[in-house]
Order: sequence, then C-alpha cells, then structure tokens
Amino acid sequence: MEKKRKSGALRMPYLYDRYIHFATIVLVFFGLVMITSASMGLAAGNTISLVNVVAKQIIFSIVGYIAMLMVAKVFTFQRLRDNISLIVIATFVFLLLALAFPSVGGAKAWIRIPMPGGEVTIQPSEFAKISIMLVMAAYLCDLKMKKPTNWELIKTPAILIGSFVLIVAILQSDFGSAVVMLAIAIIIFLIPQHPQLTKYQKIVFLLIVAGIVGVVFLISPIGINFVEHLPLAEYQKSRILSAVNPFVDKYGAGYQLVNGLVSFASGGFFGVGFGNSVRKYTNFPAANTDFILAIVVEELGFLGFMVIFVCYGLIIMRLFKYAFKMKSEKGRVILIGTAMYILIHFIFNVGGVTGLIPLTGVPLLMISYGGSSTMAAMVAIGVSQAVISRYRQGDFE
Repeated sequence: MEKKRKSGALRMPYLYDRYIHFATIVLVFFGLVMITSASMGLAAGNTISLVNVVAKQIIFSIVGYIAMLMVAKVFTFQRLRDNISLIVIATFVFLLLALAFPSVGGAKAWIRIPMPGGEVTIQPSEFAKISIMLVMAAYLCDLKMKKPTNWELIKTPAILIGSFVLIVAILQSDFGSAVVMLAIAIIIFLIPQHPQLTKYQKIVFLLIVAGIVGVVFLISPIGINFVEHLPLAEYQKSRILSAVNPFVDKYGAGYQLVNGLVSFASGGFFGVGFGNSVRKYTNFPAANTDFILAIVVEELGFLGFMVIFVCYGLIIMRLFKYAFKMKSEKGRVILIGTAMYILIHFIFNVGGVTGLIPLTGVPLLMISYGGSSTMAAMVAIGVSQAVISRYRQGDFE
C-alpha cells in the first residue's frame, strides 16, 4: 500500500493513472477520425447526414469524458454500498424500457429519444455491463462473516445478474451483448476468496473450459452439421456457418465477412491512405460500427490496427497491474471487470470481422460509432480510475 503524503493536500487528479487516461483519449480521438472516414460511404454524398453522424459521436464522446472525470472523482466503496439498490433498479428500468421501442435488426435493445434533426438512441445493455461489476463487488467481495448457507451467499447477485442477462438475451433478443455480460460476470466471479464460494468457483471454471471447447467445436468442420440442429434463429446459425467458410454464401450470409476480409487484404502494412477506402462506398453493412476495423486496416493498414491494439493493451495491463497489487477484493473486481469488458469486446469484434469466431454484433469500444458503448466504456474506466486513485491515496490496501 502506498502511504499518504504528509501534506494532505494531494490533489486527486494526480493520483489517476495517466497512462490509462492518455490511452483512452487517443482511442476516442482515433475513433472519431475513423468514424468520420467510414461514414462517408454510408452518407452517399449527403453532407448533412455525415455531419449529423459525426456531431452525435463528438457529443457522446464529450459527455463520456465528462462522466469519466466525474465518476473518477466521486466514486467510493461507501457510495457503492449506499446506492447499489438504486443502481440495480435503474438498470432494470432502462433494460425493460427498451422493450417499448421498435426493434432494429430483430433486437429491441435501444431507447429512442426524439431530437431536432433526428433521434438519439441509448443502449441500456452497455451500462448493464458496469452494473454487473458493481453488483458483484457490492455483494460478494471483502466478506468477513460466514453466511448461513452457500445459496444465501450468492442468491442476490445470482438472481440480479441472471435477470439482467435473460432480459437482454430473451426479451431484447440481443444475444451478443448477453454473452459479453455473462462472460464478464463469470470471470470476475472467480476473484472473491470467501471459502463458501470455492465450490461454485470450481464449477464456473469448468463451465468456462467447456464453453471454450464448445465454441472451438462449433466453428470446426466437424461441428457444421451439429449447428443445423441447435435451437437458434436462422441468422444465428448463418453467422456460425459463415465463420467456418464465408465464401459458401458470399452474396448472402457471408457477404459482410467477405467484404471485411477483402478490406484487410487491401490494406496491407501501410494501408491505401486515410479516406481512400473503396469498400466503404459499396454496399458494406456496418462499415462505421461493428466492421469499422475493416475500414481502419484498409486505409491505415496494420499500423492503424497497432494503434488500437497498443492503446487497449496499455489500459488492460495497467488495470491488471493495480488489481494484482491491492488486497481489496472490491477493487480487484472492478479493475479486472473493466479490463475484461474491454478485452472481451476486442476479442469478439476482431474475431468476428476476421472470421475466427461467429459474428456477435459487438462494437469495438471507443472506435465504433455508437454513443452508448463509448460512454459506458469511459464510465467504466472512470470507476477504475477512482479505485486506483483512492488506492494510491491510501484509502485502502
């Protein structure tokens, strides 16, 4: 534990991790630049449409940055204990509110707010990922007293987090977000060291191994026939089959993936030049959202990808560095939860657009167009910065 300075006048901003702060700013700025470029094709010469897209992302980025700074300043474990019920209620309300709005792509995952010149959409499931980390930290970490039964210990977080995931997966039909939420919950569940959790943690670990083996099996040539018999929607089966071989249906289910692979091949090491993507002017779905990485690599090449990779890597490594140093389980859950939130999105997005895993519709955080994902990622980083700041200040070990 780092000792407090005698002056007592140490200002909080100097206790934040500057590397995380800098990498976040670089990612958001890089994302704004690439969203502008990728949206040119979607705008189809409509300057007003392009300006509208870019302006929305700039506003969301500014709001996200302010929220990140505010959360980093005010978040404490005491406030978490006092307000966890409010956080849970708000999460339920907004997840259910999204069901009242029209579906997009088969999913009822967005709240639509009419605004002059268009509308603003909010995706509550992005913020529910943060709620999952906070629920786990509030109910399962740093427990000193034994509970009457094992079920009493895990009942509340299991019911709350399970409900969040089921609402998103079943009622909202947003399977990609539900998988990310479940993955975050499962991984950080392994962190608390309470003796009565050991049995459940062993079961969860085995489920993780089984899940990885299952995914590898499904995307292997052996698993293709098995996919046809799974109780999934046709578009979900098509995504799995396209990951195995997108060229089987290159003008149908595999069209998006094939175009993404062509963009990767065109980019090479240095790219064709910023703004010079050809693919974005074709009928390339989600060029500025889920598949923005294809445009990044086409225009800026492998070097453009490395900007993203290095910034993500820096944030994740710094979060793990502090998580391993501190004894506080709440702190470790929040830091590792944020790191896994970023890492899982990265793996799912990059794996999906390169055909290594089935497409999940998961955005590349702070790079893809989308206000909810950008703000949620920055808020999560703000919570982590608050934990780091107070650890460095000596508020806990």
